[in-house]
Amino acid sequence: MQRRLVLTNEGAGHPFRRTLPPAAPLAEPRTGDHDVRLFLLSFGAFFVSLSTLFF
Repeated sequence: MQRRLVLTNEGAGHPFRRTLPPAAPLAEPRTGDHDVRLFLLSFGAFFVSLSTLFF
């Protein structure tokens, strides 16, 4: 079985969604301090939870 060339998004099943342009991929800017911020957030959460447990 041969299929016709599909110029729209095949995932768009509703007729209104077929008329919309394809969604552009969201590219979030990566900064170099992402790992440091995650470490500090985790360390702070651990410190707060332990300090509330002991005091």
